[in-house]
Amino acid sequence: MLAGVDEVGRGPLAGPVVTAAVILSPDDPMLGQYRDSKRVSEKKRLRQYHHIRQHAVAYAVAQANTDDIERLNILHATMLSMRRCVEALSVSPSEVVVDGNRVPDMPYAVSAVIGGDDLVQEIAAASIVAKVVRDRLMRYLDYQYPEYQFAKHKGYGTKIHMDALKQYGPCPVHRMGFAPVMKYIRPTST
Repeated sequence: MLAGVDEVGRGPLAGPVVTAAVILSPDDPMLGQYRDSKRVSEKKRLRQYHHIRQHAVAYAVAQANTDDIERLNILHATMLSMRRCVEALSVSPSEVVVDGNRVPDMPYAVSAVIGGDDLVQEIAAASIVAKVVRDRLMRYLDYQYPEYQFAKHKGYGTKIHMDALKQYGPCPVHRMGFAPVMKYIRPTST
């Protein structure tokens, strides 16, 4: 069984990297309809997310939080999260395909497919699951830290976000090692 893996959230300045692994059923009536989550409207993405959760042979979601990102760097934190989500699958895959050009170390045959979220249905499905989960996490963080408006920009370096960083400085879910955040870290008084 083929597991597709994709991530969402490598580029933002705040929040976790979220990865998903999906093993689709060969009987899934939506096979051939999954696309990269960025190319699907939010409404359609939510419908597909619920469909995948109901009809997939297995799926799992994992994340690397800001501590993981600071400790490992964004690339290695993403690889860790990918490994975590594959290990969390309720069914062991015979093969794993990952979107991109790098693969995590894992005890499965694993390959990378550049543009895989448009080429491999399992990766596209994983892209949809990861995007919906990360967007929900960012809406939750918006409630915790409303001054940053995470629900609007999902942690990306938009003008709204950069203005909030300038005014308030970073909060605990910001990636302190990222250059655009570093310049707004305020020294602590001793």
